[in-house]
Amino acid sequence: MGQRFNELSEKLIDFINDQRLFFVGTATADSRINVSPKGMDSFRVLGPNRVIWLNMTGSGNETSAHIQQDGRMTIMFCAFTGKPLILRLYGQARVVHPYDSDWTELAAHFPPNPGARQVFDMQVDLVQTSCGMGVPFYDYVEEREQLTTWATKQGPEGVQKYWHDKNQQSLDGIPTHILKDQ
Repeated sequence: MGQRFNELSEKLIDFINDQRLFFVGTATADSRINVSPKGMDSFRVLGPNRVIWLNMTGSGNETSAHIQQDGRMTIMFCAFTGKPLILRLYGQARVVHPYDSDWTELAAHFPPNPGARQVFDMQVDLVQTSCGMGVPFYDYVEEREQLTTWATKQGPEGVQKYWHDKNQQSLDGIPTHILKDQ
């Protein structure tokens, strides 16, 4: 049976901390809806109504573009082992880029990663659980290392060039402001 809460309980925070995978959904009023899977030890709960996640360099940058135009974000966790549960966090997020004043403070919550692109800081205004009985069981094997290996080989200048070439606009042409002077 689904339930709604105004904030995360300790039990739900423990559930989040046990997860290796989460999904992020964003959209603007007139853009495509974007849903992205995330992993790599990139999620932290800072309080009952505040979460952050470290975004890594990828082929697109939809989430950033959407959040800067319309701050709505939904984050979903699913239990793939143990008791079935789906947990959704709804709220308003903001993007923190490496050139922003609070980057150092927020990025310090995560292990260093050469592919780190931005941090999303979300104020949670609704927490919803549902049964998750239709979610199959899956076993975690290990993290993929390709992104970290790629970013290390590129070096900071190569990653910045990639951002310049591939991450400045969403699929719908919305700017991401990934580069300071963009």
